[in-house]
Amino acid sequence: MDTMSVDVATDRPAGSAAVARDSARFFLEGLVPTLASEAADTVLLGVSELVTNALRHGGGTRTLDLTANPGSIEVAVHDYSPHVPRMRTPDLNGGTGGFGWLMVNRLATATAVTRRATGGKPVRALLPR
Repeated sequence: MDTMSVDVATDRPAGSAAVARDSARFFLEGLVPTLASEAADTVLLGVSELVTNALRHGGGTRTLDLTANPGSIEVAVHDYSPHVPRMRTPDLNGGTGGFGWLMVNRLATATAVTRRATGGKPVRALLPR
């Protein structure tokens, strides 16, 4: 099993999703056997959405953890908020979002959120390999 933990810069919110995607891409490129391009794209989209959600709704990102399992890639984004993500009706006209958590749940075979007594939470998604 391959594991990588990456600290995502929270002092540059505009660049954090890009930094997370670059870190995930580097992790995926090191996997043996390599991931099919469609599976890699799914993981990168999942990383991007989870980090963006942490930045917009979770007070920023603490860390991004990636774990390669035989049938999946586990993506865990740790944020500062005690509030769990919630499904919203996507806003097709006003630009207020509502697509991220819905998309993650459609891409993933499973999602989980665990509140921490010390504050914050990891939001995990198992994405097909």
